[in-house]
Amino acid sequence: MPFPKMIGHSAAIELVRDMIGTLANSSSTVLITGESGTGKELAAQALHLQGQRKSSQFVPINCGAIPKDLIESELFGHIKGAYTGALADRRGRFEMADGGTLFLDEVGELPLDMQVKLLRCLQERSVVPLGSNRAIPFDVRIVAATNRDLDDEVAAGRFREDLFYRLNVLPLKLAPLRERRDDIPALLEHFSRKFAQEGMAPVDFAPDLLGALQHYDWPGNIRELSNLVDRFSTLFAGQRLRLDSIPAWLLPKGMAKEGAATWTPKPVRPPETEPDILLMVQGISAENLVGEGIFQQSVAKPLPQAPAGQAVLPPDGLSLKEHLLDIERDYIQQALERSQGNVSRAARLLSLQRTTLIEKINKLGLKDPAEIDQVL
Repeated sequence: MPFPKMIGHSAAIELVRDMIGTLANSSSTVLITGESGTGKELAAQALHLQGQRKSSQFVPINCGAIPKDLIESELFGHIKGAYTGALADRRGRFEMADGGTLFLDEVGELPLDMQVKLLRCLQERSVVPLGSNRAIPFDVRIVAATNRDLDDEVAAGRFREDLFYRLNVLPLKLAPLRERRDDIPALLEHFSRKFAQEGMAPVDFAPDLLGALQHYDWPGNIRELSNLVDRFSTLFAGQRLRLDSIPAWLLPKGMAKEGAATWTPKPVRPPETEPDILLMVQGISAENLVGEGIFQQSVAKPLPQAPAGQAVLPPDGLSLKEHLLDIERDYIQQALERSQGNVSRAARLLSLQRTTLIEKINKLGLKDPAEIDQVL
């Protein structure tokens, strides 16, 4: 088992590291609590690998993912003929973990009748396989985890109080990601390297997108963040990502794109300057700029004479739209030539999404659509 990496340097994660180091050398039962996606199994693995049982098995079981009629057999095992379909003896997870650590994930999902059987098993330190009368002793360290508040579950009658006290010997609580926002940049970097496409650089996060991600509350915690980076690494391989370059439907539902203005001020362009040609390359049309009032004044007034070395407006004026399209066409053509026709590489040269570049290529008639498909 590879040693688990707990990413970050926030006070919350440093406390968890210290607690794991303290609890690892004990053989007493640990109860890990925390929201879904906070890394409870990672913490359980760290407890095992830093403890005296690290040379033996770490055996996990998700108590909420196994059907009710199979959970007893999974935990305690069965003998041949114990029930229909039991064609051979089978060891349960307690026997498999003998000498090591048994991780009872989502223990709060166990039905009440199984809670009674688990309590007896923990008290007697032995299991009786289904269909057998022989008790099998075990030497196992128990680490349990749940995303439920077991105090509330006990009060509601859904979890046995005696089993709760049996499990909650050494408590370990994991903080949600919204309480350790300082760790988000390090987590993004870690997962961007992990999910980088073969032969491609990891995706990079521009300050505006990084700020938005740090302000998001992450209800799915680290699991949600990991999935998001996996998504970006697949769709925008090797690119530097800005908030305004990500379609809204690819962002977390609770992170509206317009909210970025709260964290990153939008640049204000003086009305007397010319439109930035790069905006055209990035897919923003001159009509949109004028329509939003950004360049309304500059279009209406003649531009001052440009210094030497800069573009000069002809005396009779020009069609700005056609001029910008010509420049855009030229840049795209150069990028395609430099990338030998590979649209993905050309898109990276222009800081564009691949789909946006394809639309521009089709619009400008630079390549046959069938030929484009061959170089994606």
